[in-house]
Amino acid sequence: MRGAVMYGPGDVRVEEREAPRIVEPTDAIIRVWAACVCGSDLWPYRGVEEYDWPAPMGHEYAGIVEEVGAEVQTIEPGQFVVGSFWATDNTCEICRAGYHSACVNRVPMGALGAQAESLRVPLADGTLVATPDIPSDDLVPSLLSASDVLGTGWFGAVAAEAGPGKAVAVVGDGAVGLLAVLAAKQLGAERIIAMSRHESRQRLAREYGATDIVEERGDAGVTAIKELTDGLGAHSVVEAVGTQESMMQAIHATRPGGHVGFVGVGHDVALDGMDLFWSLAHVHGGPAPVRRFLPELIDLIWNRQIEPGKVFDLELPLDEAAAGYRAMDQREAIKVLLRP
Repeated sequence: MRGAVMYGPGDVRVEEREAPRIVEPTDAIIRVWAACVCGSDLWPYRGVEEYDWPAPMGHEYAGIVEEVGAEVQTIEPGQFVVGSFWATDNTCEICRAGYHSACVNRVPMGALGAQAESLRVPLADGTLVATPDIPSDDLVPSLLSASDVLGTGWFGAVAAEAGPGKAVAVVGDGAVGLLAVLAAKQLGAERIIAMSRHESRQRLAREYGATDIVEERGDAGVTAIKELTDGLGAHSVVEAVGTQESMMQAIHATRPGGHVGFVGVGHDVALDGMDLFWSLAHVHGGPAPVRRFLPELIDLIWNRQIEPGKVFDLELPLDEAAAGYRAMDQREAIKVLLRP
């Protein structure tokens, strides 16, 4: 089969890879209908993270089940399915508490490489959620987004306790940040402040429910948010970048007693104990337990109540994956969808 492989920073190739097969009786094999490039894929692409090169790429996926292992009970061939970027059993104590991304038996899907024509999904019963039927083509981008960026933005908003009567600020205007805006709107937030300097992203943030746009960053961004919230700061702040500046901006923009939901993959982020102490902010986040939200998100998408797939503003054939990485690296695209 064809699949994307990263050989080092800036070096993505699509080449022949060994086709996946059933390894464990709990596995499923899916034919990938759509995959995509994630913002977190850019960390190794930019040389910020070291991988064991060459590395198969991709952890977001949606497609048709082709084969299942002998012990798989809830998923069957022919179904269209969406799965999380972690394979999880959905039965362990941690999963039952809603934190599937820390499942005691979790398997990172990125290690299996979803930017490919086919994919092995471990723990299929606990990882994959089937749609009611085969979706129309226009629903596929939105369903694909549920595999990671929608679920991650949703978790950020939930962790920040976005809800009715709340002012919510979102730090980051990538796909996760934009979908955190959508999530805050769905959760009933009264005011949603999107932080963005890019007109196309501002426009989509408004479409998803942002009531205000703040272009400033750092201390100036904090000041702007406080000016919009009677000098107090937002009740809920979603941090969707993963840098020192974005994390401190999120914490400082939160009112005393408010909540920060951080879902940006942190790189060189350090929190000062006294700064955190005096903020009186609740800080919660980490890798999103996407599987926890998948049934609800798929239902919202299927019934056309939300359209998160709009974050895909560039679609390419799988063989042009390298161009997709370049486009996202240069911020020429919000998020790139790949069609095998």
